[in-house]
Amino acid sequence: MGCELSRFLKKVDKQVEDGACPKTCPVIPTQTLASDPRMPLTTRQKYSMLASWKAINRAMEPTGVYMFIKLFEENEELVELFDKFKALPRIDGEANDLSGLESSLELAEHATAVMATLDEGIKALDTVDVFDDFLRQIGRTHKRIPGFKKEYFSRIEPAFLESAKMTLGDRYTDNIESIYKITINLVIETLIKGFEMEDFGEISMVETIS
Repeated sequence: MGCELSRFLKKVDKQVEDGACPKTCPVIPTQTLASDPRMPLTTRQKYSMLASWKAINRAMEPTGVYMFIKLFEENEELVELFDKFKALPRIDGEANDLSGLESSLELAEHATAVMATLDEGIKALDTVDVFDDFLRQIGRTHKRIPGFKKEYFSRIEPAFLESAKMTLGDRYTDNIESIYKITINLVIETLIKGFEMEDFGEISMVETIS
């Protein structure tokens, strides 16, 4: 997919140089090319991200469950934030055994809901105000979770990347990995900004631009 996109973009660039556009080549509308200092992804990277994400969108539940299993394996203390998860039986009573979670309907439901939130955010990459406003509100709601700390948002990055790699397989190239890292870091930074806000009122457009 990455090679096809590269060839496509090179073809478009060549047609632009030759003066063949706009009649014969599909050019991205100029408004989507405008630079926004809040968006670290280039237009090409956003295109690759959105195209790649379609495969994950078709496998939200298994990707999400795998992500949370990986998250809890490396950060078992986070299980304690979820009453419905910490009560699940562990094999031989071992604290670090997460076998009960893999088949948990509760985890499947929660993982799917979290992936749906990520899906909404990622699909809004082309509209920075919407992306920023949506994820700040999600970050802000985490202040209601007893014991939750803003540092916990960053813990999701390795698990997110592992789950993306698992789902995409050979399509998870070095280039795609780099794009996914930029994207998840942007998501995390925006969640933290929301968490750091003082109240739960509506986030104004002025706040999202600051």
